[in-house]
Amino acid sequence: MNPTTTNQRLLSLDAFRGFIMLLMASSGFGIVQMASAHPGTLWEFIKPQFAHQDWQGCSLWDLIQPSFMFMVGMAVPFSYAKRREHGQSYIGMAWHALSRSILLVALGVMLATRSADKHTVFAFTNVLAQIGLGYFFLFLFTRMGWEYVLSAIILILAGYTWFFVNHPLPSAQDLAAISGMKGTERAVLQGFAGHWSIHTNAAAAFDRWFLNLLPQAQPFQYNAGGYQTLNFIPALATMLGGALTGSFLMRSTKSDKSKCATLFIIGILLLVLGTVLDVRVLPFVGPQLDQYTLLPVVKRIWTPSWAVLSGGWVLILLSIFYLVVEILGMRRLVFPLVVVGMNSIIIYLLHSLCAGWILENLHKHLPETAFPAYWAPVIDRCGVLFVLWLICWWLYKQKAFLKL
Repeated sequence: MNPTTTNQRLLSLDAFRGFIMLLMASSGFGIVQMASAHPGTLWEFIKPQFAHQDWQGCSLWDLIQPSFMFMVGMAVPFSYAKRREHGQSYIGMAWHALSRSILLVALGVMLATRSADKHTVFAFTNVLAQIGLGYFFLFLFTRMGWEYVLSAIILILAGYTWFFVNHPLPSAQDLAAISGMKGTERAVLQGFAGHWSIHTNAAAAFDRWFLNLLPQAQPFQYNAGGYQTLNFIPALATMLGGALTGSFLMRSTKSDKSKCATLFIIGILLLVLGTVLDVRVLPFVGPQLDQYTLLPVVKRIWTPSWAVLSGGWVLILLSIFYLVVEILGMRRLVFPLVVVGMNSIIIYLLHSLCAGWILENLHKHLPETAFPAYWAPVIDRCGVLFVLWLICWWLYKQKAFLKL
């Protein structure tokens, strides 16, 4: 995990990153809104893939964050090999990693605060803050051998499972306190899986202690969606998995076809393992316990089974992009994705800060006929997406790339 040379830029990684960021910036292409307006149609059939799961389970939309975080890890071996080639010392690289961590956390807090009134919102659950919290540790681990990185992944996931299991199951009083709260209907799990229920789990208890140590407009009690600060710990395992993958693609002497097959096979194995951990019917305990789960797949608290399952999906998607770009050579086909993938932080910030302003101006300057009533949700979001892509394309032409 400490290579001294780097190959040419991995275009399939840029294309995959661009695909994920465009999916994020699409705001679901308006499909959720179309499904609500037209029940019983195709829109309603595909809607679940463009919305987060209420709690347990996985959708395409849920895969955006783990894909991005996995690719952050993938880029690390390439980035630091290049820095070594340019003569940067270990101390210099460590300082870069630490400063990047701090900046990403600060950007995450800024985005959490953008709609607040005259006070800072200390929340660390958006993707930039989560990457920032784990990035320095990612750097430290990837300076070691792959055996240490793999061991770290296993220990992180096992330790985080132990942390949750050793937190008491929710009491009747705990469940009564969250009863009727929005989003809790399907998020209170039964039996052993109750350790991963919304608002009553170990990470939620940590946030009620930790966030109240920081200045708050009012005491922190719950994150509305159930997201937690400590998600960055199992998410670090996701980034480390990306680092292992990046190092493998950069250093392996195998053919591109063999590399692609390896990614796909490991992806399938992880998918099977994550599904087995999440299985809801255990025949040996009887049908009366059909709602019990060994280790539920929950993206909102990044359960270890989620890290495994999502890692499998990411590797499968990556293998497809690797096949298309590196093996079949369809580089022109993915150019629109590469334009975005090389400026992923820019499109994330612009979408977070300017999407509403862009939409307002589209309606202000385009004729009403450009927004037919039936297609309005789709046109609104695709219009914003196209403007964001044009900005990334212009920056690409100027060779202007934001690098933290």
